[in-house]
Amino acid sequence: MSELITAELVDLDLSATTKDAAARSLAERMAAAHRVTDLDGFLADVAAREAQMPTGLDGGIGIPHCRSEHVSAPTLAFGRSGAGIDFGAADGPADLVFLIAAPAGADDDHLTILSGLARRLMDPEFTAALRAGTDPRAVAALIRGEEPTEESQGREQAQEQAATAPETEATGVTGVTGVTGVTGSVPFRIVAVTSCPTGIAHTYMAAESLAAAGRAEGVEVTVETQGSAGFEKLDPAVVAAADAVIWAHDVEVREKARFRGKPLVDVGVKAGINRPAELIAEARRKAERGEIAAPETGRAAGPGNEGPGGDGNGSGEDHAHFGVRLRTYLMSGVSYMVPFVAAGGLLIALSFAIGGYEIADAKSVADHFVWGEADSWAALLNQIGSAAFGFLVPVLAGYIAYGMADRPALVPGFVGGAIALTVNAGFLGGLVAGLLAGAVVMAIQRVPVHPTLRGIMPVLVIPLIASAVVGFLMFIVVGKPIASLQNALTDWLNGLSGSNAVILGVVLGLMMCFDMGGPLNKVAYAFAVGGLADPTPGSLKVMAAVMAAGMVPPLAMALATTVRRRLFTKTERENGRAAWVLGASFITEGAIPFAAADPLRVIPSVMAGGAVTGALSMAFGAALRAPHGGVFVVPLIGEPFLYLLAIAAGTLVATALVVLLKGARGTAPAAAGDPGAAGSDDSRVTVAA
Repeated sequence: MSELITAELVDLDLSATTKDAAARSLAERMAAAHRVTDLDGFLADVAAREAQMPTGLDGGIGIPHCRSEHVSAPTLAFGRSGAGIDFGAADGPADLVFLIAAPAGADDDHLTILSGLARRLMDPEFTAALRAGTDPRAVAALIRGEEPTEESQGREQAQEQAATAPETEATGVTGVTGVTGVTGSVPFRIVAVTSCPTGIAHTYMAAESLAAAGRAEGVEVTVETQGSAGFEKLDPAVVAAADAVIWAHDVEVREKARFRGKPLVDVGVKAGINRPAELIAEARRKAERGEIAAPETGRAAGPGNEGPGGDGNGSGEDHAHFGVRLRTYLMSGVSYMVPFVAAGGLLIALSFAIGGYEIADAKSVADHFVWGEADSWAALLNQIGSAAFGFLVPVLAGYIAYGMADRPALVPGFVGGAIALTVNAGFLGGLVAGLLAGAVVMAIQRVPVHPTLRGIMPVLVIPLIASAVVGFLMFIVVGKPIASLQNALTDWLNGLSGSNAVILGVVLGLMMCFDMGGPLNKVAYAFAVGGLADPTPGSLKVMAAVMAAGMVPPLAMALATTVRRRLFTKTERENGRAAWVLGASFITEGAIPFAAADPLRVIPSVMAGGAVTGALSMAFGAALRAPHGGVFVVPLIGEPFLYLLAIAAGTLVATALVVLLKGARGTAPAAAGDPGAAGSDDSRVTVAA
């Protein structure tokens, strides 16, 4: 087994001043050691991982890392900076930088070693020794766990003390802590799950941090690490005996149903590293209040949950940014509503293609249906699609509430959505009803109840009380004002023409292309999809403009890699071939690898192209009933040829700009020494799939 780190992979005088330059400097050492086969391709993967979530940790540590097909063997490079490098940690720049490279199919042995390093980084004695080291060979040995005698003095006593601490550890299950300072009483028990997108570093550091905080607080903490080396499920008896649950994760927790019925603290993985004591305290408070709200589906984990400069609190009550929480709740509802929109919209569009627009006024097919008559089939499709559309607002409201407060909020959410339809409050009424239902259920869950009542709270008491409250608010208080606002919005959309429509198309195009799957993109898409809940000519034009603009970034990158191959790395050219299909399918995220590697050139270019396409689509009056499908639903689009012309125009504009900007760089990417080629720190943009 080759050594993960050698003296040649250690730089004790790292001169880089930005995180991208630091990654390049350390990656060049890996390439020189023949452990990275494509330097620029590997750096693009590092930048893409960094764009998901900053990798800076409190205590002056930066751990850029990724899995990459350009890595031939698991490798670790270490750099020590005198000036410090900003990796996005809340407490300032990092002076200890670890670049971790894992092959796409790394074996478990190597990944276990890397996870062990991640745990050791939580040890202040270890980091102090790294800062004091003067010999690259000794530092490499220290990182490998081969304690150099010259630098191990002072650590032996600490290790002996740690060895006497009442702690056990099982393979795949980290940090089953003992309890200090508690005698003759049953300790408070917490089970936790930690995970991160790559499962190499943050996963194990959060586990170690929670375990250490548990020891300090006299709390028994058992952590399941769902990392790259796999995971071993917590003993069901341990889960059953737990008083509370902590999820510190940035990817979906696996087998969530095990934790049902327990008080839950649901946060991002970096919160588990930086604020473990606060999380444990919050878990205890929730248990004392009797909040049994551990959902089967936690917050929508992912890149969008880590705000720039944030501490990784994720969604839920622990996130300091209300806007991020609100967006997560709304996206929960929209994500469940989209399949109804897709099915219903396509069925209605097909019915119009077969029977014309007058088919909407046909008699019920339950009363009149002729097997050999095309109009009967068109009417059938139209009425099935209309039935699917009837669920849009209740589903939207129900799952917004579900995203806020789990299953007890489903009933009041659906009831509020149905009332929104009754009072003609439409899509806006569904949004408000969902938020009200979630808020009411969350308020009820905070009320302390006797343990004997906890079992019936989520299935009887909470749905009953919350439905009554939400029904009262929607019928008597807010329903009519929202209906008036909905009507005003509908009239405005229907009245859009000329310059006003073009301006709206420009704005929507810019939003769709700025972060390519991130928050702004999702807001624009949600606005368009929401209009399909009560389709009007104006809302159908908005949906068409949004989809057209969202197709531009991947199509432009695909075209650019075809016409100017020398401006792109081998990996980018390979991604370009896939981007043809992704763009044609309206998967904007196909352009993310290009934006992550070169944001200053790519993002402005595709935004300009998206703005052109959005403006032209609105000007041409193209209309679309389906929320997705790309070129595959063009036959169902109003003004299809002009619609394709709008997409082509925006794609050409974006391609020309990106080729011009990359050409002005003056060097081919493979020879470029400028760290900005992989994206600079000053141009960091959060992108999300």
